Amino acid sequence: MWILPLGATGVALAFSLLLARQYLLRRRPFQALWALALLMYAAASFALFLGVRDGWSGGEYRTYWLLGAVLNVPFLAGGEVVLLFRRRWVLVATILVLVFVAGFAFGVVRGADFAHPGALAKDLPLGKEVFGAATPAQTLPQYMAYPAYFLLLAGCLWSLRQMRGRPELRDRFQGTLGIAVGATIVAIGSGIGAGLDVVPLFVVGLVAGIAVMFWGFLRASRSAAAPAPS
Repeated sequence: MWILPLGATGVALAFSLLLARQYLLRRRPFQALWALALLMYAAASFALFLGVRDGWSGGEYRTYWLLGAVLNVPFLAGGEVVLLFRRRWVLVATILVLVFVAGFAFGVVRGADFAHPGALAKDLPLGKEVFGAATPAQTLPQYMAYPAYFLLLAGCLWSLRQMRGRPELRDRFQGTLGIAVGATIVAIGSGIGAGLDVVPLFVVGLVAGIAVMFWGFLRASRSAAAPAPS
């Protein structure tokens, strides 16, 4: 089960580097935010790889929890907001919110005590098993990652609606759909896999979701075809 998280690390890292390269070429802020989000995904997946392979250390679990369970989805959603609302004030407001969210989450997770250190002996310990139920660190995903996922999904669905019926945007339509499906695979796989303590489902969802998102991004990045003549 440690091989798949390592594969997810590689895919997410390649995805992040491609986005960073595109940002340097085109200077589109949403690409920088998505590159950061995918870099977080890669780091969290690598921490999961280490935890499943050799047992969890405190630092590995905090990295996995902070970057994987809490922060990477808000940064993806922030990139989606900046992409859809291309206004300077939206960009500034989004960056300020993300900086505050990241700083707050880092402080909470870094300072959180392990209520049940023995839970780190499991392959995939839940936040409530490590930090304790209803503690600030354990509830961070409920207030940050979950709303951000629905915001990301809503943005993708809105974009799909705008592109519907336009043959010249077929690749972008399919790619955006792939991004939404990939994010949903990750959400379902992590939610059900972690909740039921089914590590294979969790890690398969992790690598399958990021692979589908990567495919969607590559598809959506193709040049739009010229409209057919009337």
